[in-house]
Amino acid sequence: MPQVFRIQPDATATVDNRYMESVQLTSTDPQTITYTINPAATWSNGRPITWEDFRAQWQALNGTDPAYNVSSTTGYQDIASVERGADDRQAVVTFETNFADWKSLFSPLYPMETNSDPQVFNEGWTQQPQTTAGPFKLGNLDSTAQRITLVRNENWWGRTPRLERIIYSVIDTDAQANAYANGAVDFYEVSSIVSKFTRAQQIPNTELRKAFAPDMRHMTFNGAPGSILENRELRIAVQQGINRQAIADALLGRIIAEPTPLGNHIFRSEAQQGYQDNDAIVEYNPEEAARMLDELGWTRQGDGIRTKDGQRLVIRDVIPTGVENSEQEAKIAREQLRQIGVDLQIDVVPVADFFEKHIMVGDFDVTHFSWLGTAFPMSASGALYTLGGETQQNFGRLGNETINRLFAEANSELDEQRRLELANRIDTEIWKTGHSLLLYARPDIQAVQSDVANFGAFGFADPIYTDIGFMQQ
Repeated sequence: MPQVFRIQPDATATVDNRYMESVQLTSTDPQTITYTINPAATWSNGRPITWEDFRAQWQALNGTDPAYNVSSTTGYQDIASVERGADDRQAVVTFETNFADWKSLFSPLYPMETNSDPQVFNEGWTQQPQTTAGPFKLGNLDSTAQRITLVRNENWWGRTPRLERIIYSVIDTDAQANAYANGAVDFYEVSSIVSKFTRAQQIPNTELRKAFAPDMRHMTFNGAPGSILENRELRIAVQQGINRQAIADALLGRIIAEPTPLGNHIFRSEAQQGYQDNDAIVEYNPEEAARMLDELGWTRQGDGIRTKDGQRLVIRDVIPTGVENSEQEAKIAREQLRQIGVDLQIDVVPVADFFEKHIMVGDFDVTHFSWLGTAFPMSASGALYTLGGETQQNFGRLGNETINRLFAEANSELDEQRRLELANRIDTEIWKTGHSLLLYARPDIQAVQSDVANFGAFGFADPIYTDIGFMQQ
């Protein structure tokens, strides 16, 4: 798909000249961006990429039409207009409210054939890719074999890809290492999974390629009205009863040196500018957690589990099948919480149903999975922690007007130092709500055949698919 900007390994954004001749901030009052499209850039249906594609994407994602099932309106809701520039190959985007992370928008850019029709937007891509615009195109899709083959796009105007084709295969998580060892695939993701890391070290001609990534493991708490964790003090008490350092040591100790718990919802590593730990409120303190539970009226019974008004303090932890880290995290947390009288019951559900039938509809008390970050941590985080008319990605339904206001202020703040200060104010407020308990930053580690070139752990960076290939023998 077209990219306006390509993200570099250091998380900076540079104009992708395959699609854009130039992208310029042409005014700050009002904030106006002028996108000049590469005259060679063409959709797979033969239609040139034009300013109308920009307009259709803005209209689909700005939140004004409820027919569009969007995951986030961030940035697009701040745009006042998208108009034709000097010609059809130029889009002029004018903002009603300043949006600091404007470089995150329109990347990827989807065709107006998708964005102008809510049904196509919501459902058109569920079976196969539609109109695209890249160095590869869909060659074959085999639903039975669960395999997608991409082939070179003969109408691609850029550098010819080194690869003739790319084959994507659906392989169960716990079977990926064996598939790689048997030569069925050329790489598999290790991430923070110890068994995959250990196995990769034993497979000949394998390189473990690593990069810093803005990804994290976390435990999200469901605080929706009527849920057992609706009470803020109860959420904080439960979080104080979980030893995150022990979880980080168990999950990462054999992969990286001296792992530490993650202390910031916005910035995912100490390497990122602006990072600071704001998590003192949930520091592991089982004695304080027990005291808080006592004050809340949750008293221990004969089996050690607390009750209140005849209700046992049972928390349902919903995790997907086949995710080793989720299982290990849940088991460690279960033992820790039992020490303070909380019964954490692990409910393993089919991975195919995990998000759609459980997480997105609030069918959980606690859950954990990975959030994958971006080079734009401020604007990308808004949908996770703000509350509005739609849940978006705030699956625990937790937040407040202070967080909403601070996000709005930070996203419109063009002074970088001021934005960093606002980011940490937001993070402090998120911790206070008991929204989620961050566990650890998830490293990007890939096991890759040693003859594969320009592929592996990209971290922040966007892959350059035309560069991927094999070493000459």
